[in-house]
Amino acid sequence: MRGYFGIGAEHISKPMNFGAILRTAHAFGARFAFSVGPHQRLRDIRRSDTSKALTHVPYYEWESVDALKLPAGCMLVGVELEEGAQELPQFRHPQNAAYLLGPEKGALSREALSRCDHLVKIPTQFCVNLSVAAAIIMYDRAMSLGGYPVRPLSSMPAPADSDWRPVPPK
Repeated sequence: MRGYFGIGAEHISKPMNFGAILRTAHAFGARFAFSVGPHQRLRDIRRSDTSKALTHVPYYEWESVDALKLPAGCMLVGVELEEGAQELPQFRHPQNAAYLLGPEKGALSREALSRCDHLVKIPTQFCVNLSVAAAIIMYDRAMSLGGYPVRPLSSMPAPADSDWRPVPPK
């Protein structure tokens, strides 16, 4: 897969959620993880990093959205159930991206939303757990940029005596 990505959250407060994000980020090949204005409880994230992801994935912490520094050419993608956000299945992931999720009990700040180059939402009926949302985003990125073939339209195998091929969706 070409490019890179990082993932983080604004005002995250639960160390175990962040530990799960770190573990999943490590598994999906994130190049960095970050937090913006984390709660004091997050100061000791090593206790929640059960896979020792921090020995493999650099972690950056910024006190505010204004202090957030990303590499040149890296697009900030906000993830929020927000009016006007693009639904994830229709989103084309940037080659180089940093995904910013909101806090466990709340939403991305107006300052964060204004910094985002893109805004996406997971098409669910209500919010899912923060670490679950992060995993969905990373999985979708892997599926859409990982070079996987288009899925067949049916789970039924093609008849052996035909030239049938699935038609990719438009």
